[in-house]
Amino acid sequence: MRQISMFIAAVFVALGLTACAQKSNQQKPKQMKTLVAYFSCTGTTRQVAKQLAEVAGADLYEIAPKQAYTAADLDWTDKASRSSVEMADSTSRPEIGTTVEGMDRYDVVYVGFPIWWYTAPTIVNTFIESYDFKGKTLIPFATSGGSTIKKSCEDLRRTYPELTWKEGRLLNGATRKQLEDWVKTLK
Repeated sequence: MRQISMFIAAVFVALGLTACAQKSNQQKPKQMKTLVAYFSCTGTTRQVAKQLAEVAGADLYEIAPKQAYTAADLDWTDKASRSSVEMADSTSRPEIGTTVEGMDRYDVVYVGFPIWWYTAPTIVNTFIESYDFKGKTLIPFATSGGSTIKKSCEDLRRTYPELTWKEGRLLNGATRKQLEDWVKTLK
């Protein structure tokens, strides 16, 4: 009889510990994760994205086209070049060659790109339309030879009004200190 009582007591203790462990697991706050996703053909945006990922403590993902762009594809003076044709068609969605594993883990996503024809390249739309960004914060950043990021940000907000956007920033030649200061303002 004593052994049965001890067995029953042990079962209750085990059940109690299991319930406490489950409750403890449920109360752990979700850890915020950040991703820096970028598109870069010449390496300029890539360089900034890598430094931004370091400063923000973020994972890094390249929005790499399935078919790489050649120098001829990027010739903006040729109306028949691949980039010119894509940018002339707002419905163009160039295919991306890789995917982000576990996108649901990320709460904040920096989206970087060079500015083409005063806005984000259409492959950025492919990226945004490939994942569910509802409930996440998106922060655009760009590099450019002469344009501001203003129109790019307006276009992204207009095209994806259901998403949460923070103010974007042009990061031409940004120093580590400037990136650190910017990231602090976004928290």
